[in-house]
Amino acid sequence: MTIAIVLGIVVLALILFSLETIPIEVSSLTIVCLLALTRVLTPEQAFEGFSNDTVIFIFCLLAMTQGLATTGVVQLIGQRLSFFARYGHQVFVLAMMGTVAVFSSVISNTVTTAAFLPVAIGAAHRAKVPKSKVLMPLAYASMLGGMVFLYGTSTNLVMSAAMQKMGMKGIGVAELAPVGLPVAVLGILVVVLLGPLLLPAREGQAGEAGWSLRDYLTEAVLPEGSGYRGKELGEITKGLGLRVIGLLRDGQPLAAVPSYRLEGTERLIIEGRREDILRVKDLRGIEIRPDMRLGDTEEASRDAVLVEASVPSGSPLSGRSLKEALFAERFGLVALALHRKPAFQRITKLQMLGRLFGQQSLSSIPLSVGDVLLLRGSRARVAELADGASLLVLSDYDYQPPRYGKALLAVCLFLGALAAGSLGVVPLSVAGLAGMLGMIATGCVDARTAFRVDWRVVLLIGSMMALGVAMEKSGAGMFLGSRVAEMATYGGPRLVLTLLMVLTILLSAPMSNQAAALVVLPVAVSAASQLGVDVRPFAIGVTLAASCSFITPLEPSCVLVYGPGHYRFTDFFRLGTPLTVLLVVFLVFAVPAVWPFDGSLPAAAAR
Repeated sequence: MTIAIVLGIVVLALILFSLETIPIEVSSLTIVCLLALTRVLTPEQAFEGFSNDTVIFIFCLLAMTQGLATTGVVQLIGQRLSFFARYGHQVFVLAMMGTVAVFSSVISNTVTTAAFLPVAIGAAHRAKVPKSKVLMPLAYASMLGGMVFLYGTSTNLVMSAAMQKMGMKGIGVAELAPVGLPVAVLGILVVVLLGPLLLPAREGQAGEAGWSLRDYLTEAVLPEGSGYRGKELGEITKGLGLRVIGLLRDGQPLAAVPSYRLEGTERLIIEGRREDILRVKDLRGIEIRPDMRLGDTEEASRDAVLVEASVPSGSPLSGRSLKEALFAERFGLVALALHRKPAFQRITKLQMLGRLFGQQSLSSIPLSVGDVLLLRGSRARVAELADGASLLVLSDYDYQPPRYGKALLAVCLFLGALAAGSLGVVPLSVAGLAGMLGMIATGCVDARTAFRVDWRVVLLIGSMMALGVAMEKSGAGMFLGSRVAEMATYGGPRLVLTLLMVLTILLSAPMSNQAAALVVLPVAVSAASQLGVDVRPFAIGVTLAASCSFITPLEPSCVLVYGPGHYRFTDFFRLGTPLTVLLVVFLVFAVPAVWPFDGSLPAAAAR
C-alpha cells in the first residue's frame, strides 16, 4: 500500500510541475506535506532535505555569486565570453558550453553551474541573447562534462564506492572518458543545433523583459585629466563592453573605428544596456555629458534611486526637448539616457551624428509618446511622478557601483570555499557558509544583496530530496527495478542494458541521481547473473545514465537555472527528450564496445 501511495505522489508531482497552474515552489511544498500526512515519512524525515548539506551549499553558492557580481568579476568574465557572440548565437552557445563542460569534467557539475550562472547571464545580456536560450545549455553542459572523469559528479564517486562494496573494481579516474567524452561532444552539438529551435525566447515577466533588453542612447565626454585621452577608442569599447556608435569633434561626425586615437574634445554617442550606461556613469575618465546631469548635491543624495519612466499620451513633455522643458530644474531628476522605438532610435542616431536635420544632442531632441528615460534622483522626487501625467514610472532599480577594489578578494573567497568543500577539508555546507560570511564581512557584498537568491531553488531541491527518501524507504524504487529484471528472460543483454538506463533516467526525476543509480545497481547485478554476462557494462551504463536526466528540471544543475531562465517545466521536456533519446541510443552501443558483455575488460579500466 505504501508503494502505491508513493508512486501516486510521484505521478501527482510530475503533473503539477508540468501544468504549472500553481507556482512550482507551492507544488514542491505540497509534495512534502502529502508525504508527512500519509505517514510515508515522519515530519523529521519529510523536512530533512531542507537541512541537507548539498541544499545549504547551493544556497551559499548563489549568495557568493552575488558577491562576484557586485565586485565586477562577473561582468569582466562575461565580457570575454560574449566576444564569441560576434560570430553568431550558436557559436556563442558552443563556446560557453565547451568552457563549462571542461570545468565540469573535474569539478562537481552543480558547483560549476552555480559558478557560471552569473557569468552566463552577464554574457547573454551583452550578446543580446535571451537568458532562456543560454541557461539551459549551461546546465546541460555541466551535466555532460561530469560524465568524462570520475570526479566530474558525485554520482560517479558514489557508484564507484558501491561497486567496490559489491565485489567489483571501482571506476578508474579516466575509465569513463572513452565513452563520456564522445557523449559530451555529441550532447553539446545536439543542444547547439536544436536549442535555437526548441528553447523559448523568454526573459521574464512583463516589465522585467523590457528593462533587461532595452537599448539606451546617451552622450559621454572625456573630462580634463582623463586617462583615455591619447588612447585608442578600442580601449573604451573593450573595457566597457558597450557600443560607441559615433564620434563628434568640432561639429564634424567621425567614424567610430577602434583604432581612432582620442584627443579629448570628442562627444561619444553611446548605445547600450542599462548596466553599460551605469558603468560609464561610475567610471573615472569618462562621464555622461554634463547637460544631461544635475548638480553634485542632488547627485550625491543618499536617497537616490534609478527608475525608468515612459512619456505617456497627453504628456506636456511630448514634442518638447529636455532643454525646452527645463527638465532638470522642474523635476529634480537626472536624465542619464534615452530609449525610443526602433524606427525613432535609428533616426535619433542620425540626428546626433549630424547626418539628418543637423547635429543635435539628446537634451535638444523633442520627446515622443512612448519614449523611455533612464532617470536618477531622490525617492521623494520620483514619488511626485505618481499621477502619471508627465511621466509614467515603469520600474526602479537599486543600483550599486561595482566594488572593483574587492574583486580579487571575492575571487579568492569563492575559489577557497569551492576548494575546501570539494577536497573534503570541511563539509560542503560549512565551506559555503564560511565563504558567504567572508564576503559579507570583507565588504565584497552587503548582506541584503547576498540574500537575494531564488528561494524556489532551495524549496524545490529540499522537496525532491524528501520524495527520493520516500522512494527508497517505501521500496517503490526497488519494486520498479525488479519489474525490469524480469525482462532479462525475454531479451538479450543489450535490451536489458537499455531498460536499466531508461529506468535510471526515469527514477532520477523523483529521486536524486545518486539514489536512482544506487537503486538500479542491485537490479543490474541480478540481471547480469540471470544472463550469465559480466555486470560491469550494466553498472557503467547505469552510472552514465544517471547523468542523462535532461527531460525534467529536477536535477540540481537544472534547478539552479530554472528560476533565472524563467523556464517552464515543459521547456526541459522539449529539448531534453531528443537529447536523452540520442544519448541513450549512443550509450547502448558504445558501453558494450568498451566494456564487453563477455567480461573482456579494456586496459582503460585499470586504476
